[in-house]
Amino acid sequence: MLHKFIFDDVRIVLDVHSGAVHVVDELVWDILDQYQARTKEEILALLSAKYNTADIEQAFIEIEGLQQEGLLFTTDPHREGYQPKRDGVVKALCLHAAHDCNLRCRYCFAGQGQFGGPSGLLSEEVGRAAIDFLIEQSGNRKHVEIDFFGGEPLLNFKVIKELVPYGRQKAEQAGKKIKFTLTTNGVLLNQEVQQFLIDNDMAAVLSLDGRPEVHNAMRPAPSGKGSYDTVVKHFQEYVQRQPAAGYYIRGTFTRHNLDFSQDVLHMAELGFKDVSVEPVVAGNDTDYAFKEEDIPSLMDQYDKLTRELWARRQAGEPINFFHFNIDLKGGPCLPKRLSGCGAGYEYLAVTPEGDLYPCHQFVGKPEFLLGNVKEGIKRHDIIDGFRQAHVYNKEACQNCWAKFYCSGGCHANAMAFNGDLLKPYQLGCQLAKKRFECAIYLQVKQAGLA
Repeated sequence: MLHKFIFDDVRIVLDVHSGAVHVVDELVWDILDQYQARTKEEILALLSAKYNTADIEQAFIEIEGLQQEGLLFTTDPHREGYQPKRDGVVKALCLHAAHDCNLRCRYCFAGQGQFGGPSGLLSEEVGRAAIDFLIEQSGNRKHVEIDFFGGEPLLNFKVIKELVPYGRQKAEQAGKKIKFTLTTNGVLLNQEVQQFLIDNDMAAVLSLDGRPEVHNAMRPAPSGKGSYDTVVKHFQEYVQRQPAAGYYIRGTFTRHNLDFSQDVLHMAELGFKDVSVEPVVAGNDTDYAFKEEDIPSLMDQYDKLTRELWARRQAGEPINFFHFNIDLKGGPCLPKRLSGCGAGYEYLAVTPEGDLYPCHQFVGKPEFLLGNVKEGIKRHDIIDGFRQAHVYNKEACQNCWAKFYCSGGCHANAMAFNGDLLKPYQLGCQLAKKRFECAIYLQVKQAGLA
């Protein structure tokens, strides 16, 4: 399987099953269109009016050489099927420190932080039990992770401060390394919290949607007042301290800012160089959900962003845009390329009550309740369903060139829009494929191949 695309006159060919990327001229491009359907003699006759015969012959030699090296027209190594290991381990928890929030984000999938239930804060007791559960369920895996999440986790900063040293102690006793991340809207990210994150080598995901009018429209306080000024001040203070564990500014764009590339550039002007801006996922009953007619505009914005990122890299001012980061050299490991984030078996969410769910987007849905950190996992059938939700079990992924990059897409989105883990969210697929093309183009440019 090949995927061919043109970006700013650069012809790029991806050999899907080997992952090899080739920059080709127009002659090779035309030959590849016919290569598997016609004989060499037929192709020569077809193209002889446009190209010199000797050039066509030389191009054939190059194509055949790449084919022999396993870099072109490679077959699917798992065409007979793929069976994931059934003895996997839990490697990460999304630990909900608070089912409450101090903002009222319009697109919040968590029902303003409560996930369809009452407000609540994680107790130190349940938090410790969650850490014990992770250490035990991680088996022989050395590296484990916890992301403090919400709602707004900093509403429960007191407990977070107790759980981090406890987690480090338990991990050290078990011969493991534990990584902590905090996802926050930034309202409470004062200097005390900033110093705590730095002192404890914690990564941070910082929520900002872009320009003031964009952010304030979607992420207001309960009073209706915008939160932009407060959170930007806190984020800039924090980033200027150069946290060693790193950060991402994480935003969401909607139908109300189809020119989202301008929001990425606005973030860069604020001094943020590690940026993740994602399309909203929302039902058609909302005014901010994307419509089919918006897709050309969104594609154009990704093109504009790609050109701007390349220009800034050349000027020595690179922006690390999360969704343009893909590995063209065979990584990550095969299970991750086929199954994605590992939600439902390697990655689980924990509520303030200690209940376990496949990920944060399934929290509060009783049909996906897996068990509890104190009692363990009860619904192994649900876990096996998520383990089997890989690209070889998804009909829509079978002939998709991007399947090893998107890994079949988000499980929560598949359930929300199609009611089936095995049926990907199609709008998400379209946008993801565009991002991958942009990412490949940038890597080709960086490598000096175009």
